[in-house]
Amino acid sequence: MRAEGSVDEAVERAIELASSPSRVVLGIAGAPGAGKSTLARRVVAAVDERFGAGTAVQVPMDGFHLANAALDALGRHDHKGAIDTFDADGYVALVRRLVAAQEPVVWAPDFDRRVDEPVAGSIAVPRDTRLVVSEGNYLLDDAAPWSALPELFTETWFCAVDDRVRVDRLVGRHMRHGRDHEAARIWAVEVDGVNAARVAATVTRASWTVRT
Repeated sequence: MRAEGSVDEAVERAIELASSPSRVVLGIAGAPGAGKSTLARRVVAAVDERFGAGTAVQVPMDGFHLANAALDALGRHDHKGAIDTFDADGYVALVRRLVAAQEPVVWAPDFDRRVDEPVAGSIAVPRDTRLVVSEGNYLLDDAAPWSALPELFTETWFCAVDDRVRVDRLVGRHMRHGRDHEAARIWAVEVDGVNAARVAATVTRASWTVRT
């Protein structure tokens, strides 16, 4: 497969992966605002259109955000989204279950941006689901336990985008969820920006870079 491609090429590759009779688990990494969730939704929609509803399911890493109350107790609420504000072991354990595909249904958590909290047991992944698409910032990080993930995923993609576009997307997202423009930009640059720098260093571990 090519080292770099477009979104359209990525969708075609996902359809090819989903044609396999056995379970495929695709990991999509990238910095905050890089377009990971958008790409994952497009992949799932295209695969379901080609092969039928339920062929593909999206399972976000963001479902493993620590709850706001837990972040408050840890003194980390102002750094939400940093690598230590996720239940990393829980996420890796879920990916192992998704790869194994031995249970009738695996229930995964989702993340509700309206309330800024994870929601347990929100996403059903039946055993006959052929393509599972999971996206998140730290899927290619080399710190344990994240470092186990590349060997679990069938492929890992990295979403790459111009930093100005990425920050503008984040500002808009934060404003839609209640921050004023100044607060949104500060968070996008000073909090998300630190996380983005860490994620950027992981691009070389990806199977493919997708320009989003």
